This record gives sequence, C-alpha cells and structure tokens, in this order.
Amino acid sequence: MRKIFYVFAIAVVLLMAATLAFSQKRITFKRGARTAVVTGNLNGYQGKTVFVIRVRRGQTLSTEQIKPDASNRYITVSIKAPNGQTVGDSDASCNNRKEISPTRAGDYRIEVYECQKADPWRGSFRLKVRVE
Repeated sequence: MRKIFYVFAIAVVLLMAATLAFSQKRITFKRGARTAVVTGNLNGYQGKTVFVIRVRRGQTLSTEQIKPDASNRYITVSIKAPNGQTVGDSDASCNNRKEISPTRAGDYRIEVYECQKADPWRGSFRLKVRVE
C-alpha cells in the first residue's frame, strides 16, 4: 500500500512540475492589428507570468505596462530572443517598457515580474504588446 502511495505522490509532483513548466500564454493579434493587451497575475516577488509571441525578422517588438490610476503595481519586463538570450537593457529597476528592434524570426518570451524596487503587491497587471 505504501508503494502505491509513493508512486502516486511522485506522479502528482511530476504532473504539477510539467504544468508549471508550460504555463505560458501565447499572444496573438486580431487580423490587421499591431497591438494586443494581455493580462496576468503576480503573487509576490518570486512570481512571474510568461507570454510567448511569434515575430518575423526585422520587426520592432515593444511592451508597455498599462497602469490603473494611482496604482502601486509596478512590474519589470524581461524579453528573451528565440535563441534564449535576454535582449534589451536588463537593469533591476521597474523596467516596464521594452523595445527590441530589429527582431529575429521566431518566438520571443516575455517574462513579467513584480518590480523589486517598489512596494510589494499581489494581483493583476495589464501589458500592451506592439509588433510593427
């Protein structure tokens, strides 16, 4: 009986790990649109939300946080190119705007974190993503 419990427990842990590893949201645009607004949730400094967007070579990819009035929900955006390298400046400030130009063809990974230089918060955020 113990053996079955341990096998079941290991299976549950592996399933949870696989779910977390693939919990990224694909960004798509409506036909003819150049921008999309995406939302996510953060639960403290250790949390992150990951978006993936496919772009063509030579485009400009930009992000900008949309903050509600009087919001203390500052985020930091990090963008990784299709080859896995972090692109754009990567200082530790509340860096909620990014622009990458020109882009390589492929999937870019946009990682959003709670800014560690601002007051802690939990909740939702909105991010405008533009590709031209």
